[in-house]
Amino acid sequence: MTPAEQSLKAADICRLAPVVPVIVVEDLTHAAPLARALVAGGLPVLEVTLRTPCALEAIRAMSDVPGGVVGAGTLLTPADVKAAKAAGAVFGVSPGATDRLLEACAEHELPLLPGAATASEIMALLEMGYTVQKFIPAEQAGGAAYLKSIGAPIPQVSFCPTGGIGLHNAPDYLRLKTVLCVGGSWVVPKDKLASGDWAGIAALAREAAALARAS
Repeated sequence: MTPAEQSLKAADICRLAPVVPVIVVEDLTHAAPLARALVAGGLPVLEVTLRTPCALEAIRAMSDVPGGVVGAGTLLTPADVKAAKAAGAVFGVSPGATDRLLEACAEHELPLLPGAATASEIMALLEMGYTVQKFIPAEQAGGAAYLKSIGAPIPQVSFCPTGGIGLHNAPDYLRLKTVLCVGGSWVVPKDKLASGDWAGIAALAREAAALARAS
């Protein structure tokens, strides 16, 4: 799968909802009901970060939930890519990009949202064919105003900003024409996850799913 083909698939996935929940699963028993709550709330695209021992099993469990489009976040190595694809991930997200990571995604046909934060990083990925990228860490790198200014001379690239984004500032990003969706963990707060408040998480998902995007 070429970078251009990966980006076409990634764009289709990003357009499914304005918000992609960024999920850290500590307890495997939470995986399936969490996915059901988010999908029911209108957020079908789920990014499960590979930061916990049960992350790959969580991807497997969530992938069985009807309507869910499950991907793996925090891909760092070719081994991560191989394991994520084997677990059922249909897309991947990385905080940056290395040659070996990009080669692994091509080899295993895993559409990737490669991370970038500077004009040079964005241009380098564009040169390879990646027209859809992860802008990360969004707030720490300069926020929506920075992305607007950096995206203006590179209109060929669309973004999914992640990092420090919540309900309060998501609209600032979503009104940018270069933004397809945003990533955020606010729809899966730790207290509601720990208590199994799936109705509460579904309500947060509905609120996020109603956010408007640039036309």
